[in-house]
Amino acid sequence: MKLAMIGLGRMGANMARRLMKEGHQVAAFDLNPENVAALAKEGAEGASSLADLAARLPRPRVAWVMVPAGEPTEKTVMDLAAHFEKGDILIDGGNSHYKDDARRSRALAEKGVLYLDAGTSGGVWGMERGYCLMVGGDEGAFRHCESVFKTLAPGMGDIPRTPGLKNPAGSAERGYLYCGPSGAGHFVKMVHNGIEYGIMQSFAEGFDILRHASSPDLAPELRYGLKLEEIAELWRRGSVIGSWLLDLTSIALNKDPELSSFAGRVQDSGEGRWTVQAALEEAVPAEVLTASLYARFRSRQQNTFGEKLLSAMRNEFGGHVEKK
Repeated sequence: MKLAMIGLGRMGANMARRLMKEGHQVAAFDLNPENVAALAKEGAEGASSLADLAARLPRPRVAWVMVPAGEPTEKTVMDLAAHFEKGDILIDGGNSHYKDDARRSRALAEKGVLYLDAGTSGGVWGMERGYCLMVGGDEGAFRHCESVFKTLAPGMGDIPRTPGLKNPAGSAERGYLYCGPSGAGHFVKMVHNGIEYGIMQSFAEGFDILRHASSPDLAPELRYGLKLEEIAELWRRGSVIGSWLLDLTSIALNKDPELSSFAGRVQDSGEGRWTVQAALEEAVPAEVLTASLYARFRSRQQNTFGEKLLSAMRNEFGGHVEKK
C-alpha cells in the first residue's frame, strides 16, 4: 500500500522505515525539510507541503499523522483534511485524548473523510520489535488499512499462544486490534499508559528499598549492600515480575548503577492524568494509578533514587530526556 507519514520524529520516521522495509510505499512530510530529505534518501517519497503530499497519494488516500498531541495534531489533521476527499482515510497515531477523536471524527465525516485513532506503543524500539496498535474509528477504514497495521505490529513472534484464547482467529495475538468506534483506540492506549505509570512506580519504589538496605539507621547485622544491577538481571530470569520494563531497568542500571546522569524529575505526558479523570467519570477506584501520577508531581519538588530510576526507564523505552 502507498500511504503518507506526517511527522518524522523518533517514532514517525522509524514507523515509515518499518513499512518501507516490508514493501509499502511511503510519501513523507515534516515541518523540518531536513527530516524529509533524510528519509527520502532511504526510499521515501518526499513532499514539500500537505497539498503536495495529498497529490502524491492514490485514492482512497491514506495518511498517518504522527505529531505531538494537542494543537499540533489538531492543525495537521484539519489542514490535511482540506486536501482530502470523500472516502479518504486519516489516521492519528499520536497520543490524542479520546474525546478529541470523537469530535474530529464527526467533523471529518461531514465531508466524507474517514478517521481512525491508533494508540501506538513501542517507543524507540518499535522499528525492530514492532508496535502494539489499538485502533478506533470506522471499521471499514480499519479493514482497508489492515495490511499497514499488520506490518507495523510485532506479530506473534516467539510468544506462545494464550491457553484457552477466546478468539484465535483475531488480530490481538499479532499485536493490533480494532477496539471500537472513534476514540476507542486512544481510550485503550490511555489506560495502557496509566497502567504503565503504576508498574514503573512499583519498580522504582522496590529498587529504592533495595538501595537503602544498607542504611545506617538499620541494625548492623541487617544491613545489606545489594548490587541492584545484578538483582534486576536476576529477576529477568524466571521471576513472576519479568517484563519489558524490567528488561529496560536492567539495561539502565548496568549502564550506571547510581543513575548519576538523572536528577529524578519525572515528567508525565498526559495519559496518566486522563486515565485518572476517566476513573473519576466512571466512579472506578484507581488508587495505584492515581498515586503513581501524584508521585511524578512530587518528583519535581524532591527527588529519590526511585525517581531517578523512573527517568531512566522513560529514557530507555521512549528516549525521553529529563527537563532540567
